[in-house]
Amino acid sequence: MSSSCVFTNYPLICAFIAFAIAQSTKFFTSWYKERRWDIKQLVGSGGMPSSHSSTVTALATAIGFQEGFGGSLFATALILACIVMYDATGVRLHAGRQAEVLNQIVYELPAEHPLAESRPLRELLGHTPPQVFAGGMLGIITSAAGYFIFQSAA
Repeated sequence: MSSSCVFTNYPLICAFIAFAIAQSTKFFTSWYKERRWDIKQLVGSGGMPSSHSSTVTALATAIGFQEGFGGSLFATALILACIVMYDATGVRLHAGRQAEVLNQIVYELPAEHPLAESRPLRELLGHTPPQVFAGGMLGIITSAAGYFIFQSAA
């Protein structure tokens, strides 16, 4: 499978499709839960499933299908995917939880305090392990489906 053109680059296409599916899932899920459209869900971070995880796992798996799972390119993509998913459940998740606490502290400040009018910090930054797992599975399924589609088209 040759990737001489960006529009036929199977790993790149799979990564974009996995990202789009994850983000649109969040968009429709938020509408179902809250009965209102939240356009920020199409590009925002956090939530179920993890679009970061779906993107990097789709990329790594597609590279594995295309270049072989024993090659150095797949190994590099796999390590990148693991770092991204670890970061999503570690640093980013805990930064979001700290933002919640800081926002509550600022909310409780007296009105005359210089920080009382400061803009709230974003709280939904990271992911829980189930959100990362779901994103990873979505990425694998997307690249596997893409592989069979590209194979049948070739």
